[in-house]
Amino acid sequence: MNTDAPPPPTTPSFRLDGRSALVTGAGRGIGLAAAAALVQAGAQVTLVARTAVEIGAAAERLGPLASACTLDVADLPSVAAFFADRPAFDVLVNNAGLNRPKPIWDVTEEDYDAVLGLNLKAAYFVAQASARRMIAQGVKGALIHMGSQMGHVGGANRSLYCASKWALEGMNKAIALDLAPHGIRSNTIAPTFIETPMTRPFFEDPAFKASVLAKIKLGRLGKVEDLMGAIVFLASDAAALMTGTSLVIDGGWTAD
Repeated sequence: MNTDAPPPPTTPSFRLDGRSALVTGAGRGIGLAAAAALVQAGAQVTLVARTAVEIGAAAERLGPLASACTLDVADLPSVAAFFADRPAFDVLVNNAGLNRPKPIWDVTEEDYDAVLGLNLKAAYFVAQASARRMIAQGVKGALIHMGSQMGHVGGANRSLYCASKWALEGMNKAIALDLAPHGIRSNTIAPTFIETPMTRPFFEDPAFKASVLAKIKLGRLGKVEDLMGAIVFLASDAAALMTGTSLVIDGGWTAD
């Protein structure tokens, strides 16, 4: 036995003890699951959403590592004030979003402003505010943007949603380049259809549900738990060399 051989490599830690995280749209669904995943990995997590009662209840359920703050991320002056009053976060999960499925001929300007305003504009300026604080305080952190498989393919009745999520992918790649010299990583997660309070009404249509399941090669809808490991991974030292890319968690939808 060669006693002079170097020790084997050690797997980087997935733990987030001592780190702080911010999750937007955290009152329910994917946002709540993201917050839970980060808390379970040891992070101190601030949950934000527009509804005080919902976000407060969510934070209470997660225990002492979670706290709540009411914030409408589409209100940019409020976003600026929120970040100005606190230290930089180590991790941002840029999750707040919405969808208004309609064929292109039915889309209104109000629909456009609502979907692109939250999914893209708000996400952009939340990322900007978070990154500015990280840079100013020398924090080498991680931005995680909640994209979609619809940021990699097209979908009927989803011109607005696809526009916002494709744009989010491009935004992610570009800001990853801006932030790399500061040691800040930026990545997206691109899920397939996940059962959440927002999507559940869509699946009440048997034909729609069947069409979705026909494209998910693993044969089932996604669960929020399917995303939690990816969130912790991208936030942790285990993803230290990942930036400007997307984790597509789609059950094989985009493999064709």
